[in-house]
Amino acid sequence: MIEVGEYKVEEGLYYTKDHEWAKVLEDGTVLVGISDYAQKELGDIAYIELPEVGASFKKGEVLCEVESVKAVSEVYAPVSGEVVEVNEELEDSPELINEDPYENWIAKLKPENLEEELKELMDAKAYAEYLEGL
Repeated sequence: MIEVGEYKVEEGLYYTKDHEWAKVLEDGTVLVGISDYAQKELGDIAYIELPEVGASFKKGEVLCEVESVKAVSEVYAPVSGEVVEVNEELEDSPELINEDPYENWIAKLKPENLEEELKELMDAKAYAEYLEGL
């Protein structure tokens, strides 16, 4: 874990400049969530509109929306792929993301072009440096 001020950056994940993370699993699927920075900026999360299983997204498209007491924020797909699973626990308990944004993923994608798209994302060290510049 890398700490940047009050924010935690989990190592072993890939990050976007929009503060999503992607974790590649052994079976080649990718878990997607939002970073500690994103959840702290949002404040108390009240609702998450989960994507539909079976829906496909291109990298950078809106995957879902997260509503907090402060704002409604869009979560973008860090990689292209098809949604094969969503974290249904978040329907009843969206605040789980505030408790641990790296443990509580939003969706699992079956990626289309993973190797190429991962090159465009930041590793934990690069993301930590990006946060220091904000």
